[in-house]
Amino acid sequence: MTRSDLVEELAARFAQLTHRDAEYAVKTILDAMSDALVRGHRIEIRGFGSFSVNRRPPRIGRNPRSGESVQIPEKRVPHFKPGKALREAVDAKTVELGAKGQKT
Repeated sequence: MTRSDLVEELAARFAQLTHRDAEYAVKTILDAMSDALVRGHRIEIRGFGSFSVNRRPPRIGRNPRSGESVQIPEKRVPHFKPGKALREAVDAKTVELGAKGQKT
């Protein structure tokens, strides 16, 4: 699902929202989440999952072309951990699709 798919779904589910309002709502939510992660905060959406920032320590890597050692600096990267309800829903759908695939 892309950002525009999310806007379309939101506009379709809520008839009182125009396409522009749905687009603004999605942009506002994603911007707020991005800002929180940039500040180092954790985002928790019950039933869906949590977003946090993980630290990747500095390390020595290799340039694949020359084989020369390269210093890779420390990084902070976003991390998503799905919630229990989301994991169970995905697992149930996977099992359901697997059972359908075996019947044919």
